[in-house]
Amino acid sequence: MSLDVLVKGGVLPDGRQADIAIQGDRIVDVAPGISGGAGTVVDAGGCLVSPPFVDPHFHMDATLSYGTPRINASGTLLEGIALWGELKEILTHEALVERALEYCDWAVSMGLLAIRTHVDTCDDRLLGVEALIEVRERVKDYIDLQLVAFPQDGFYRDPTARANTIRALDMGVDVVGGIPHFERTMADGRRSVTELCEIAAERGLPVDLHCDETDDPESRHIEQLAYETQRLGLQGRVAGSHLTSMHSMDNYYVSKLLPLIAEAEVSVIPNPLINIVIQGRHDTYPKRRGLTRVPEMRAHGIRVGWGQDCVLDPWYSLGTADMLDVAFMGLHVAQMTSPEDMAHCFRMVTEENAAIMGLADYGLQKGAVASLVVLDAGNPIEALRLRADRRAVIAKGKVVAQRSTVPTALSLPGRPASVDRRVR
Repeated sequence: MSLDVLVKGGVLPDGRQADIAIQGDRIVDVAPGISGGAGTVVDAGGCLVSPPFVDPHFHMDATLSYGTPRINASGTLLEGIALWGELKEILTHEALVERALEYCDWAVSMGLLAIRTHVDTCDDRLLGVEALIEVRERVKDYIDLQLVAFPQDGFYRDPTARANTIRALDMGVDVVGGIPHFERTMADGRRSVTELCEIAAERGLPVDLHCDETDDPESRHIEQLAYETQRLGLQGRVAGSHLTSMHSMDNYYVSKLLPLIAEAEVSVIPNPLINIVIQGRHDTYPKRRGLTRVPEMRAHGIRVGWGQDCVLDPWYSLGTADMLDVAFMGLHVAQMTSPEDMAHCFRMVTEENAAIMGLADYGLQKGAVASLVVLDAGNPIEALRLRADRRAVIAKGKVVAQRSTVPTALSLPGRPASVDRRVR
């Protein structure tokens, strides 16, 4: 049988050398020296072949809007929320779809083929919801896009957010979201966690809450989220995003909290690029960086994945849709620099994030969906060090992006004619 695509001479993340045979949208074989004809042959040339990158936390309704209508002068979360409120007033369906599709183009070029994006439901028009449902349909052949119903201004704090969030879920949004620390009181925040989890349980949906994205160590909604997850039998379907308050919490309280999160099987999604920029803005020195306790969570068996969160929007002025940038920053701030830790940081933006999103048939095994990326690196740690070029991206059996890599030429007496920063 002639194959549709054959990836030759790749190195898998575990170090094995293998070819990958693809028929239709599935991997049909992974083994050294696969022979036979193929409609398309991708020569990996000893480069790393990885499952695609996955981003479990993003805001696609705001992406690529930086500077409209103005720039976040303070760099704070609260000014970003206020600025987003100004931007919502001038949003159009067409502009939102155009920006989202452009970002998806960026994502494909970087091998990012699954994204969970929060979409604001504090807008009676539900403009963002309608636009991203359209985008989800338009990109489904190459990107798995999950939508989270996200009451940005507070499920109770905004007078129409509760009704609009339920409307969004009725329209086909995939995940229940919330922002308990932004409610008017801690008590309202706890109530919102309870009701949002009950809505998810009733509808059979996952939960992903912006949880305790603050420097306040008394913001402890993750405890309520872990409790409701167990009470309602939602284990394995719940994620707490950010959890930056844990950076500032009392160590004794954290020693109680981490086992509760692990017991409830709640996943955690820190967003290192954004967390370290937004947190600590009220500090002098020492200045907190706000990243949650990733190594300690791993030690308790808690699933943790890195998220991108923002690219060129009211909260963040940079970004390229590169999940290697996210993992690279995360490993530095979390001080995860042992070989095992660095390799795990790569898994956090691939396998761990895929598990958080519940992606079916993900990976590089026979029978999996034929989505993968060829990286100009020899192994996952080198991919992180170089933020390696993507030489080829295959999405659901189709080659959707390719890039030639050319060494940098040097003109130095007595030195080589070119330089290659890979270690061979």
